[in-house]
Amino acid sequence: MAQSILIIADSGTGKSTAIGDLDPKETFIINVAGKGLPFKGWKKNYTAISKDNPKGNLSNVSSAGGIMKAMQHINDKMSHVKTIVIDDFQYMASFEYFDRAKEKGYDKFTDIAVNLAAVAKLPKDMRDDLNVFYLTHPEEINRNGSIFIKAKTVGKMIDNSLTLEGLFTIVLFGKVIKQDDGTFQYGFETQTDGDNTCKSPAGMFRERFIPNNLKYVNDSIKTYEE
Repeated sequence: MAQSILIIADSGTGKSTAIGDLDPKETFIINVAGKGLPFKGWKKNYTAISKDNPKGNLSNVSSAGGIMKAMQHINDKMSHVKTIVIDDFQYMASFEYFDRAKEKGYDKFTDIAVNLAAVAKLPKDMRDDLNVFYLTHPEEINRNGSIFIKAKTVGKMIDNSLTLEGLFTIVLFGKVIKQDDGTFQYGFETQTDGDNTCKSPAGMFRERFIPNNLKYVNDSIKTYEE
């Protein structure tokens, strides 16, 4: 069973930047939004996999079927890959929703929830030397009169069918802290403050607020599991 990690953070808070220190020789990026990556050298270090480039370590796919096919290929055929990053995971559901927006009835919401669960649960059937990161955006909801932050979906119909965070043992939240000198510190929260769905096993991370660095997260998980 692979380890799966959900990272929830607003755009611009360093979510995708956190990929930068991972070893590209052991990393595969599933780029759901098909956008450029925000760290230096990404075009040189991450090339699209294809028949002509079977050793590529980047795939621009957005459907649940395409993402699962890529994950299964990595699991079965790319034993050198130790980290999978699914960047902008929430767009998988958003794109399916827009593609089916004109459909009447509620079946599309059930299908979207089923697809989200299938992709999130797949690491349970993957090799145990893999860490799979799901990077996604947050949304605010009103819960008993208070603001609560959770992973973004495409509506209450899906939320009623699926609690996405419940499929993960590790859920980290991106946060930016303004320092006294006016600079900003980018990082991940590792435990909930009561107003979000953040969580991690006790003792896995030494601090409540850690660097926004997926290599750091990988190293912390490895040390915890040894």
